[in-house]
Amino acid sequence: MEILDQSIAAEVAGKLLDIQAIRLQPEKPFTWASGWKSPIYCDNRLSLSFPEVRNLIRDYLVKSVSHFFADVEAIAGVATAGIPQGALIANELELPFIYVRSKAKGHGMENMIEGKVVPGQKVVVVEDLVSTGGSSLKAVEDLRNAGFEVLGMVAIFTYGFDVADQNFSNAGVKLVCLSHYDALLPQAVAKKYITSETLESLAEWRKDPGSWKQG
Repeated sequence: MEILDQSIAAEVAGKLLDIQAIRLQPEKPFTWASGWKSPIYCDNRLSLSFPEVRNLIRDYLVKSVSHFFADVEAIAGVATAGIPQGALIANELELPFIYVRSKAKGHGMENMIEGKVVPGQKVVVVEDLVSTGGSSLKAVEDLRNAGFEVLGMVAIFTYGFDVADQNFSNAGVKLVCLSHYDALLPQAVAKKYITSETLESLAEWRKDPGSWKQG
């Protein structure tokens, strides 16, 4: 995983905390669909309701695409949360936009990819959040199967799990994120969302979320 700059990572994390797109509740953990108990919940779609934050994220994502993937020819959003961010980026860069469904449409053309499919076109994939990378990399696989050349992926936030790093490495996909878990925690302490005493527990969760215990 790569980032534009550590100061940008801290800024974005702080903004996401301010609008409660990221919530930290180590004393009352969330339960993910996987069954994991988690002290953090992230819903970056909330940023779309705050123009200042939405535009900040858009601008940094555009810079990420331009810096790391200069020869990009199209932008692909991952349904559903990657669609609005991807459309914003494509509009700023004046590039074609497509999006990848989680499963093929059950009627009509039964499309998996919506938009014009151009085999050989160089595309950057847009996600809002990366956890293990499973659904994100499924979209990459679908794009590759359709004939696209996937240059890499940009996302707003990643938990930074080792399994995600391994999955992206195995798939040969460069991942660029605006912010990440390690940039989040100091911001959360500074803004008094958590205390310094809870940092150790939060750090332990990221290392092994499947067996993490509250406390």
